Amino acid sequence: MTAAAEPTEEEPQFYFADVYAFVSDYLAQMIRRRVNGTSTTWCPTWWEHPEAGARLSAMWLAWEHLRQDPALGMSTWWLHHADPHLRILMDPDNGPFAACSPKDGHTAYPFDPLPVDARPE
Repeated sequence: MTAAAEPTEEEPQFYFADVYAFVSDYLAQMIRRRVNGTSTTWCPTWWEHPEAGARLSAMWLAWEHLRQDPALGMSTWWLHHADPHLRILMDPDNGPFAACSPKDGHTAYPFDPLPVDARPE
């Protein structure tokens, strides 16, 4: 009879329970911008946008990993994760919140998904 392999390192615990907690308790408190719908925008119901949910989830998971690095982790997170994702997310012309308003709220899917042709057989 063989014993099951024991993990050598314990998995680190997440600081935030999920992406919603990360956005509401950390990111929304940390990011201070002129969010006027003209120079930058935001949707208060960001989770209604699939691209935003995917990007914010990626930011959260990268933050959870990089917070373990006391030397360069947070700098790496800001430069290589937060800044590029926020630039796209908050772009008032081309970002996923382009039809939403930080003041007036969410506009349900005003844009069509990217067109995709059927794969040739």
